[in-house]
Amino acid sequence: MGGVTKIVLAGAYGHGRSHLENLRGLAARGLVELAGVCDVRPVEADRLHGLGTPEQARPDGLAELIERTGAEITILCTPINTHADLAVTALRAGSHLLLEKPPAASLADFERIAAAVGESGLACQVGFQSLGSAAIPALRKRIASGELGEIRGIGVAGAWERPAEYFTRSTWSGRRRLDGQDMADGALTNPFAHAIATALAVAGAEEHGAIDSVELELFHANPIESDDTSAARIRLVNGQVITVAVTLCSTGRTEPYLIVHGSAGTARLTYTTDDLDGTVHPRANLLENLVAHIRTGEELLVPPARTRAFMEFLEAVRLAPDPLPIAEEHQRVHADRRELPGIKELTDLSAERLALFSELDVAWAATRELRVAGTPVASYVWRPDLPVTDAPRPYLHPVRTLTGTEVTEFRPADHVHHLGVSLAVADVGAVNFWGGRTFVRDQGPTWLGDHGRQRHDVFTELEDGFREALTWLGPDGTAVAREERTVLARPAGEAWALDFAFTLVVREPLEIRSSACKGRPGAGYGGFFWRAPRDSANLAVFTGEAEGEQDVHGSRSPWLALVSDAWSLVFVQAGPVDPWFVRVSEYPGVGPALAWDRPLAVADTLTRRVVTVVADGRLDRAAAAKLAGAAP
Repeated sequence: MGGVTKIVLAGAYGHGRSHLENLRGLAARGLVELAGVCDVRPVEADRLHGLGTPEQARPDGLAELIERTGAEITILCTPINTHADLAVTALRAGSHLLLEKPPAASLADFERIAAAVGESGLACQVGFQSLGSAAIPALRKRIASGELGEIRGIGVAGAWERPAEYFTRSTWSGRRRLDGQDMADGALTNPFAHAIATALAVAGAEEHGAIDSVELELFHANPIESDDTSAARIRLVNGQVITVAVTLCSTGRTEPYLIVHGSAGTARLTYTTDDLDGTVHPRANLLENLVAHIRTGEELLVPPARTRAFMEFLEAVRLAPDPLPIAEEHQRVHADRRELPGIKELTDLSAERLALFSELDVAWAATRELRVAGTPVASYVWRPDLPVTDAPRPYLHPVRTLTGTEVTEFRPADHVHHLGVSLAVADVGAVNFWGGRTFVRDQGPTWLGDHGRQRHDVFTELEDGFREALTWLGPDGTAVAREERTVLARPAGEAWALDFAFTLVVREPLEIRSSACKGRPGAGYGGFFWRAPRDSANLAVFTGEAEGEQDVHGSRSPWLALVSDAWSLVFVQAGPVDPWFVRVSEYPGVGPALAWDRPLAVADTLTRRVVTVVADGRLDRAAAAKLAGAAP
């Protein structure tokens, strides 16, 4: 085939302007002709200056436009949620495709496009311009040569400023979903999609199955649905790690970059300028490459297979819980934009340390919200800033009823190591994971310097909560145990239920002990523990068989209710039933006791699950029993 290649451009506004500019340059060289333009509104003549008078049509007339004009290539630069349908339409109409990034709004849509490419035998070039840069193979060559030594990971940083109007420029801007369709318009998946795709290319991890897991921290400062400030950790099956920290809430624009960290040195690639450690490399024009591929068989630079791993990352973002809002107290709110003070430095630090925002002591990044039917009901703080004597551990606070009444207390004066809702144990293999002083037989509560901490390792997202892997570390940093924790929030009639389950895994047998095991009568505390607000009116506690602190403390009922005039908590042990540790008169606190009055030997694993129904108002025994029966 020879001569000028006829092109149809679908989407002439927004980013479509850059394609028009590229077409002008290639048309001037006699390589292409813009034969048709497809958009929801007519394209003015001045926008098409230098490109003749191409025929115009609406998106639903794309197939006919391709047929009438004889276009060999369709450039698809329309809203992300339209990519799959229009790409399949163009391919079935006999047109090769230049598909703007991200290629689709979901992995399923991407697979539809890939299948249509295979069935048609036509070419599809995905518009990740940075993947046409010679800097990427140059950097991969340096990595393969051993020049950088053993690779520890790749850190990516990007900090841009975007005005408020950026998020209102179209109906789909700043949206994760629109009219029931996925949009995928977030900082990670759209403006900084090149960052992820470039890092995956440098790591040689672009195709199916290259990614082992994705850990996400999605936030927004602007009043939008999608993320404008986010971090991610991508673990590859080959053991390498990629971290990404990006924002659209910086001051001004700096060029995004990635750093490859090796044992013998580092390499820095500014992918927007193709600058690799001071040397600027050439970049191929993806449309020109596609034309050459069609005309002469030149290798296609960015076929769909090169973007499959990126789409698996996008799918993780799509399925993740909605981004968390960043409180205005952490922002500078200008008339035309939102700014996060120090965010550029944080993205740089992330790339340097291969760390997530939450690992950099950022106050707004260490908390995640649990929601029920869109209503925030609990904040989970998973990287707490606490003194070592509190036995630092993730906790839930505040926890609220559906109407917003708080039902937890955090670091109260009477017991500062009480942290809302947490998993706290007085003695695990002689390490204090409860906080405060350690009870010593014949001596009493004593400061021993034996406090451990629970370290968050990774989240796995679930539909109504999360699964979390943690490591329990002793005072010297040695792993005492590992834990898999599941925290869910779900409706429960006119209330809601917190489902908290954990499995503790030990490397070698050990004992769990409470203070009661060491001679302190009644002090069998240790395990799942809920500290309720002390100033609640008319506190009372009961089970199905008993009432009052004295009678329910130490009992083995499958459920227990702690109630006040404003709220009620119904605790249900789903599985093995441990004795209840209960306080009401001294302070309101409840939890099943793992080691009530004798040590609990753990040979390999220990599993427990507690479901807590959180209700507004005061429940009587019959209402509590009904909720308890439905809870598990």
